[in-house]
Amino acid sequence: MRYRFFIPLAIFAIAAIAFYMGLSLNPNQIPSAKVGKPVPEFNTPALYGGEADFSSSNLRGSGYQLVNIFASWCVPCREEHPILMALKQRGVVINGFNYKDTPEKGRQFLESLGNPYDLIGQDQNGRVAIDWGTSGVPETFVVNNKGEIIFQHIGPLTRAVVAAEILPRIEGGIESDADE
Repeated sequence: MRYRFFIPLAIFAIAAIAFYMGLSLNPNQIPSAKVGKPVPEFNTPALYGGEADFSSSNLRGSGYQLVNIFASWCVPCREEHPILMALKQRGVVINGFNYKDTPEKGRQFLESLGNPYDLIGQDQNGRVAIDWGTSGVPETFVVNNKGEIIFQHIGPLTRAVVAAEILPRIEGGIESDADE
């Protein structure tokens, strides 16, 4: 009988431990169902008229690269933009999707801040981003030379994320490609 009084205490202790453990999780490190799989098939019109469309075939056999999903209306996209520009100066290949935005606003965004992208697809209805498993903008993916997604970062890139997660994967991939 007297053990009944310990049941609520035990339940509270278990809930408190679970809550505490949940606080230590990083919301930007959500496991992705797309990591380790080929990039989804897509073909999007180029953001700038006269350029070639951006398609999944552009991501195969082209070395390690980033795919960044951005929008002109996205405040965190503006925050991460200098980091993308610095990566471009380092020689990192970056492709992008202008997500749920008009081509005009996407072009204005890049003309005011600089264009770090080699190829830019227009994803006005958001369908391509959904196929990539995107939960919002910005998001960045590392794609290997086989056209497989090897890393996904949710949210704006930071110097710490680039140093710890992005560059080791890209630079390690460049070295391993040279050995093949």
